[in-house]
Amino acid sequence: MKHLILPLLLCLAFLNGCEQSLEGPPIRIGYMNCNSEVETQKRFRPLTAYLEQQLGRPCEAVPVDTQDFEPRFVAGDFTFTHSNSLLYIILRKNYDLQLIATEQRGQFGSRTAGSIIVRRDSPIQSLEDLKGKRMLFGPQLAPTGYLAQYDLLLQAGFDPERDLDYYAIPHGAYKHEKVIYGVYFGDFDVAAAPSLDLEIMTREGRVFADDFRVLAQSEIIPYCTFGAAKNVDPELVKKFRKALLDLTPETTVKIDGEVLKVLDSAWIDGFETLLDEDYDPIRAMAKRVNMPPYQEF
Repeated sequence: MKHLILPLLLCLAFLNGCEQSLEGPPIRIGYMNCNSEVETQKRFRPLTAYLEQQLGRPCEAVPVDTQDFEPRFVAGDFTFTHSNSLLYIILRKNYDLQLIATEQRGQFGSRTAGSIIVRRDSPIQSLEDLKGKRMLFGPQLAPTGYLAQYDLLLQAGFDPERDLDYYAIPHGAYKHEKVIYGVYFGDFDVAAAPSLDLEIMTREGRVFADDFRVLAQSEIIPYCTFGAAKNVDPELVKKFRKALLDLTPETTVKIDGEVLKVLDSAWIDGFETLLDEDYDPIRAMAKRVNMPPYQEF
């Protein structure tokens, strides 16, 4: 019996040593809601658990509606951010947000684009043909669902406020999908479709590429972005960035007894480090469209 006790104690000591000790105050990460709080929590819970393991600090996911993102950041509800690239620019200009890494997803990787689409059988052949037509846009703070398309129209000499008969933004969740379906089912003549959403819906068989014609597509611009408040320790930012860049499709975490792939759960292909200057095309769009953080009243 004595011969069994020592190995058992050594085994227990080894297992206890393998358990990670989380120290320090929680790191609160604000994740921009794409559709709903429930969906956001489900998507990013594995990623947050992974970051907790890598940083050795407790981490909390904070789902945030797009329109509430800036005020809640200012209020200190979270110090790390995951948002679209326009919100990154707003927080960068107004509050010196630190750039961490950019999300990769779809054919353009860490970049994406906005498209203006019509049905394949539409008589509309060019942007000039949109005069007097009905158009559906995505949320106003969506860089490839509103900003890019509005800018494309302005650069073509077309004023959406005067030249369209009517335009609208869908209510509720899944706004980008509603935009695409809005023109697909003929409720609107033209739609401001994020190229990535169109790509994903086509890949999943919910629509077909031949259903639409692309009248115009913006230049490719950075996709969703992780950032950190200016007062966050640079060493912590460095560790956070490394944790993101180290992710592979095989990286897993265990939650409630289930082993989950971190990237798959978050609908992400990976991460890349971009320079702040890579976001300049979005800044130029926002200035031309008179949108935050450059709006002039």
